[in-house]
Amino acid sequence: MSNALHHAIRLPTADDTAALGHWCAARAALGDCFLLSGPIGAGKTHFARAFIQSLLNTDEDVPSPSFTLVQTYEAPNFEIWHADLYRLTHPDEVVELGLEDAFSTAVCLIEWPDRLGQGAPKSALSLSFSAHFEGRLVLAQGAPRHELALALRKNGRPMQNSRSPALAHFLQTAGWSAAKVTPLAGDASARQYFRLNLDGKMSVVMDAPLGQPDDPAAFVAVAEFLQSRGLSAPTVLAQDLQRGFLLLEDLGDALFVHETARDPKCEQPLYKSAASVLAHVQKTTPGFKVENFSAAQWAASSELLISLYGAEFGAEAAVASDFVAILTDILEKHADSERVFILRDYHSENLLWLPQRQGLKRVGLLDFQLGQLGQPAYDLVSLLQDARRDVLPATRDESITHFLNLSGHAHADFMASFAAFGAQRAARILGLFTRLALTGKPKYIKLMPRVWRQLNENLAHPTLLPLQNFCAKNVPVPTPERLQCFETKCPKAP
Repeated sequence: MSNALHHAIRLPTADDTAALGHWCAARAALGDCFLLSGPIGAGKTHFARAFIQSLLNTDEDVPSPSFTLVQTYEAPNFEIWHADLYRLTHPDEVVELGLEDAFSTAVCLIEWPDRLGQGAPKSALSLSFSAHFEGRLVLAQGAPRHELALALRKNGRPMQNSRSPALAHFLQTAGWSAAKVTPLAGDASARQYFRLNLDGKMSVVMDAPLGQPDDPAAFVAVAEFLQSRGLSAPTVLAQDLQRGFLLLEDLGDALFVHETARDPKCEQPLYKSAASVLAHVQKTTPGFKVENFSAAQWAASSELLISLYGAEFGAEAAVASDFVAILTDILEKHADSERVFILRDYHSENLLWLPQRQGLKRVGLLDFQLGQLGQPAYDLVSLLQDARRDVLPATRDESITHFLNLSGHAHADFMASFAAFGAQRAARILGLFTRLALTGKPKYIKLMPRVWRQLNENLAHPTLLPLQNFCAKNVPVPTPERLQCFETKCPKAP
């Protein structure tokens, strides 16, 4: 089977797996074949059952064909064959089941398709199920002419046509069930976002699976805090915190990353405004309880540089504890200062330009639910050492100077802290990007060279010499050859 089209689909809940089954069934045509692979309990039968039941006119039971090998069903427009080939020992046994004929005369759902050998239809759509956080990840692979593969690549998670019952109920309760739904670009978390258009009235729905670090209740609390400070965080229009759904004010699409690409001259004023927002946020801490990491905790969170990135690029795992010890010492000596409120992910893809508003409100804020107490330099590092784009040196220097003028921090001490947290963040991000690539998001591999450069720029600060020496000896450089080799190991996704 040609694997020319690939797509990774996150299914946080069982309802989402069923929704994918419904979506595929609604577009199935005579001769379609779905190859369902993955370990026992990964969701293959759950998908198949939802697929079949959505096409039947009755409430007919859909048992697993583990013992019968094949179950058939009469749908209105075609026959459905559901096969479980786990107990087959040779591809020749497929002939005895009659599957070869069914591939052209029915719609087939095949669990354990590896038993087919070379007999799988070349036009089949392959869905490979695996565990992903608390839910599932499906890798869809199909021939270029396969309509369903093309649709999956275009639409990603097929929510618009087959919403999970819980989300559909939330939208109905909020009065938005008739809205047109458009998927928005996701991030590195398990959350998903969709834009709603209800007769020209716009909003955004956040689907945040429970059990993840990103708590929707924290989003609500931080949003209210930021709004109380006169800043542009999205207003929460409706919420279902028990199921992880938020309906939010739509702040538009003018992300810093897009605005600076459209007009490079706007970079300095936009980033200067973002620095002003940080100085303003850090003057007050919220009244609710938030995390407050020690230097040792910050350092430990960056151990991913060794245990994930290093493990894939040839570093010795035994040196992880040495790395954490050295970084902890540097942070304690040069960056463990006063605590302020930090937003954690303060960068060009989470900041919007809202020129119709006034003052600090012109900067729209997104993705701040991990906000906590931290050091003043942390968010400025996140802004100016962006893994997704290069910030001009003049913009960086002007933004730092502007921030220091507003906050009153001493330049030398602040720059030592800036370098220390710059190294801490870059190390952690290299580890996170490694994990994301290994779980179906290889696009992050292309960002690694930039983060590596940022790591070394920070290590050049005199106070980081011990860490610079350690990394030079123990952390492999992400050369083009190493990155290419790594990419071949990662599941492919557009």
